[in-house]
Amino acid sequence: MIKKIDTETDEFQIELELTKQFTDKVCEEHGLFYNPEIDVNESIQMGLTRNKMIYGTRFCPCFMVVGQTKEEQVNNKENRLCPCTPALTNEIPQKGHCHCAIFCTPEFVKSQEESSLIVEEQTHSKGFTKEECKDFLKKEQVSASEIEALLEARELGFVDFLLVDTREWMEWVGTRIKGTDFLVPTTSFYQSLDQIEGKKDTPIILYCHSGSRSAYCQRIMLSNGYETVINFDYGIMTYQGELEAGEE
Repeated sequence: MIKKIDTETDEFQIELELTKQFTDKVCEEHGLFYNPEIDVNESIQMGLTRNKMIYGTRFCPCFMVVGQTKEEQVNNKENRLCPCTPALTNEIPQKGHCHCAIFCTPEFVKSQEESSLIVEEQTHSKGFTKEECKDFLKKEQVSASEIEALLEARELGFVDFLLVDTREWMEWVGTRIKGTDFLVPTTSFYQSLDQIEGKKDTPIILYCHSGSRSAYCQRIMLSNGYETVINFDYGIMTYQGELEAGEE
């Protein structure tokens, strides 16, 4: 079941401010910096706020929450409490950022600010052939321009696939890629996955805000018998195509 949180309420806004203070403190205590992509930080802060309101704890929004009761959720070692141990001991020292990419080393931030890779990715044209689009569905990851090409090719009947958003309901309502078929939030992944349980033979493209949540869900789906699951590499933050909002 997808849990819906109204981000416009005073309750959410107050909790969001407390979450921002919390992430500020994490950065200060561990000598970390925020991601230079402001949208990444805002997305994770909203996810942490949502989990705090639903579960009473700031579980990492990039991973599902396992357990039916609060006691089961807190005691389950699979659930990540922000800032999580894997991030502090493994991901940040090795990659320069946590899985969600909100907490970064100063070296990583500097490298991102100097890099133009994402900007270049955004400027590619979508002039791909029918055969190239078919080949995209054989890849592990696709880019923003390839997503645009695939959606256009699907409208023309050249290819068939499902586009699945793995962000939370509040993000999906705010803005999503036009042509998205299903919302399967990461934090309630197994509960929402039954929407596409009978479509394991159909190629599925997953996306989130920056590509980390969808990559996590990609691994889970592949291990659960889905034949073709593709990750949108940098997520909706790099998408230049048509977007839509609202519940319908």
